Amino acid sequence: MTGVLSGFCIVWLVIGAGMLVARFNALGPHGPMVLSRLAFFVASPALLLQTLSKADLHSVFALPLVVTASGAIITGLLFFLLVRFWMRRSLDESVMSAMSASLANSANLGIPIAVFVLGDASYVAPLLIFQLAFFTPMYLLVLDTLTNKHPISVLGFPLQILRNPMILGTAVGLILAGTGWKLPLLISEPITLIGGAAIPAMLLAFGMSLIGSRPLGHVDGRRLDTLLATGFKLIVHPGVAFLIARFALGMGGHALFAAVVTAALPTAQNVFVAASRYRVGEVVAKDTVLLTTILAVPTMLLLALLLNT
Repeated sequence: MTGVLSGFCIVWLVIGAGMLVARFNALGPHGPMVLSRLAFFVASPALLLQTLSKADLHSVFALPLVVTASGAIITGLLFFLLVRFWMRRSLDESVMSAMSASLANSANLGIPIAVFVLGDASYVAPLLIFQLAFFTPMYLLVLDTLTNKHPISVLGFPLQILRNPMILGTAVGLILAGTGWKLPLLISEPITLIGGAAIPAMLLAFGMSLIGSRPLGHVDGRRLDTLLATGFKLIVHPGVAFLIARFALGMGGHALFAAVVTAALPTAQNVFVAASRYRVGEVVAKDTVLLTTILAVPTMLLLALLLNT
């Protein structure tokens, strides 16, 4: 438990530093965007490559992947049914709301939590791969069909996935781990050095983004939707993951804790990007991202106490 508390403390201290940077406008108005892009396009792929190249592939893709996939799909489906048939929202808005309740921030907060709280960045790899290779494209394909906007060809999704630097870094790392190949020191050392910038950049950018955020500030009849989506993401999703991992798959100890914590990650910022693109569910997406982002770390700390980790 001491290690977990220390991990959360480190995460929050760096987030707090980011809030101070934003409060004093030390990096200017574009600081969060620059840091986020640096982490996404450069540092995080390097970190994932370096970490996964040394990972045990059986532990990455066996039970954790089953929990990740089934937990996200069940949570999204349950929330879709709730919003569609109880709250009587339109079909496209129901799909977007389900996306808000089940798509996790696997990179900007997932990687730091995996490193400092779970002890290894490879714990977030199943979630990252599942979302980028299947879950997110599935949602976008459905929204494209429902809204008939920005159609993407059959080859569009694979090409979009292959252009994602996170996927590329993950793929190379997995290939190295699976084959046993090792990069020359002249190449591996710069990759390790660049990867070291990923977590500080992510957490600083995250902290900076919290300044000025005002969730639930819109009076448009969607506050209940937002609160329910937040509850599903931070309570129902990890709850479903716990039931599957513990009782269906017999997982326990640190593996169980890792499965539940990754399920409790906040809603991904990409959800709001998708909502803006399709012009549907924008308020729910934006406010759910903000609320889950603010409440995620305290929720994970509570989960750690409940699981006695």
